[in-house]
Amino acid sequence: MTKTRLEAFSDGVMAVLITIMVLELKAPEGGDFAALRPLVPTFLVYVLSFIILGIYWNNHHHLLQVTRRISGGVLWPNLHLLFWLSLIPFTTSWMGDNPFAPVPTAFYGLVLLCSAIAYWILQNCIVSVEGPQSALAAAVGRDHKAKASLAMYAAALPLAFVRPWIADLLYVTVALVWLIPDRRMESRLDHRANAI
Repeated sequence: MTKTRLEAFSDGVMAVLITIMVLELKAPEGGDFAALRPLVPTFLVYVLSFIILGIYWNNHHHLLQVTRRISGGVLWPNLHLLFWLSLIPFTTSWMGDNPFAPVPTAFYGLVLLCSAIAYWILQNCIVSVEGPQSALAAAVGRDHKAKASLAMYAAALPLAFVRPWIADLLYVTVALVWLIPDRRMESRLDHRANAI
């Protein structure tokens, strides 16, 4: 099965999610800089969520570039990932309207954790289709970065009820870790191109 429709659909969904998030940003009531002050928490959560969606889009793109073929069994894990990502605009709005409130902060982290798990499932499903000797399997390796991210998200959930700002700091930390482009996939593509 080709991956073209999967890529196009996923790209479209992620573009719509970013559009929904920006539409949630409301213009301030006044015409001076002081009117912007109440919007700072909402804007900061928007920036973080935009970066996170951008990271998923980027990594999803690289994942599918290394992938040679997919099966019907990959379609559902991809939809599973898109489901969790589709909740990011809602959690962004809720957390932005209630900065440092424990429940919105924890729910934001739960969606991020479930998104990370869904991506890990998708990646493993593709590896099972491609095989253990595939370029993707070699690129992923032991995936320490993903495991550390999952651990930070999991730690952030209970911390959101004790010190929400620490949970927020963990969300930012994971985003910063992934903001640096992951060269594992590109290096496999380069290796494959050089072998031809």
